Amino acid sequence: MASDYYDILGISKGATDDELKKAFRTKVKQYHPDLHPGDAEAEAKFKEVNEAYSVLSDKDKRARYDQFGKAGVDGNAGYGGAGGFGGFSGAGFEDIDLGDIFGSFFGGGRSSGRRRNGPSQGANLKYGMTLEFMEAAFGCEKDITISKQDKCSACNGSGSQPGTTPETCPQCKGAGRIQEQMQSLFGMTMVTKTCPMCQGKGTVIKTPCSACRGKGRVQTSKKLHIRVPAGVDAGDMLPVKGEGEPGTNGGPYGDLYVQFRVRKDDLFSRDGMNTFCDVPVTYAQAALGADIDIPTIYGNEKFKLKEGTQPGETYTIHGKGIPNKNNPNMKGDHTCRFVIEVPTGLSREQKQKLAEFNDMLSDRNYSKRSLFMQRVKNLFK
Repeated sequence: MASDYYDILGISKGATDDELKKAFRTKVKQYHPDLHPGDAEAEAKFKEVNEAYSVLSDKDKRARYDQFGKAGVDGNAGYGGAGGFGGFSGAGFEDIDLGDIFGSFFGGGRSSGRRRNGPSQGANLKYGMTLEFMEAAFGCEKDITISKQDKCSACNGSGSQPGTTPETCPQCKGAGRIQEQMQSLFGMTMVTKTCPMCQGKGTVIKTPCSACRGKGRVQTSKKLHIRVPAGVDAGDMLPVKGEGEPGTNGGPYGDLYVQFRVRKDDLFSRDGMNTFCDVPVTYAQAALGADIDIPTIYGNEKFKLKEGTQPGETYTIHGKGIPNKNNPNMKGDHTCRFVIEVPTGLSREQKQKLAEFNDMLSDRNYSKRSLFMQRVKNLFK
């Protein structure tokens, strides 16, 4: 057998704590004596695994072991004695979820004693819905069709042929669980398992329903009318109570979650509750000022463009954005950005007039350009 603790666990000397725990779980599952009754070699290896982990999971012990080997931890890494077999009371084992390790042996871990035939809620479903920009902003109503498993109408979900009923499982007497004796190092142990006859339901079907073949469920299509609230955004999910799949053993239906996708709009964009748009203006309108219309999702707003408006300047109108989906009276803001459009396709006369106009201007009319040119001159002095 391997004598080095790292070799015993199958890890390198630089292994992390997570790698150490993972290796320990693997080895415990591999050599646990309850899986190898009477196997002395498996028992010995299990003790070695336990000993190795009790040392390497303790930072101080691991440091001494790395420096001096087993001599550095002599008397600290043993097993038996007050700690009992395997030393599970030793340092480091509080970090390991033993329920996870032994659950695979005993059929369920922490939930092994829980009744499996009690009511449980059905599965939730998800449906993707695509909305136009304005539908998401102001809400809408949509008819959708979903495909899902539902109760068989012939047997009302029981799985039994109409006129018959499921019978109590004779093996578990309706408990859904059975107990078996198992030999372990601690002697005979009672282990609780899912009943193999009824698969934990507590009942068995002697005469299966011909419509659903005893499953109690059939694949169906269902039409639903969905009211989409104002203000939803891409990725939001709307729960529709009770429109998922049916529960088991009398449990409630699951829910349907409608998840939204929102198409881009040609004019507007949004960020949460706030909306945005670009407003093109002419060179003359920007220079002289003008009365223009600003589009919002609620319609046009009159606006007086100031004289000397610069490219990229913005204007925000409060309360003209998207409604809050939880409080429709609360709305975001709308911001427009002014984009000055340079004319194209000029005629000869227009070009001549524009050149004459440009010759009439001076640096005083172009403060930003003048400042820029002065900085360029200073840079190359």
